[in-house]
Amino acid sequence: QVQLVESGGGLVQAGGSLRLSCAASGRTFSRYAMGWFRQAPGKAREFVAAISRSGGTTAYANSVKGRFTISRDNARNTVYLQMNSLKPEDTAVYYCAARGSTYYSTALYDYDYWGQGTQVTVSS
Repeated sequence: QVQLVESGGGLVQAGGSLRLSCAASGRTFSRYAMGWFRQAPGKAREFVAAISRSGGTTAYANSVKGRFTISRDNARNTVYLQMNSLKPEDTAVYYCAARGSTYYSTALYDYDYWGQGTQVTVSS
């Protein structure tokens, strides 16, 4: 069992930056690949970024590539999402998720545990 708690969301102007954190409970964090997803009002939840267990491999949605960076600190049981050059279309609730596998996935249904989400609002 893994419990995930996101933080770091807020209101920011377009072009600004935010760093989201996701803290995981338990001593087995390093056994999980991690992902970030987001859900805008009236839209389906979508993949944003993912990282392998070791942190050596990452993946990004085309819409955030070059602007967002996912990283993890296994000693701190935390995964991060650095978001730069934010756009109004990045406004959404952001969720982190854990997958009991070495390899990440871009598919929601591959993830076993989810956090409660943190709101990111980007004003124009």
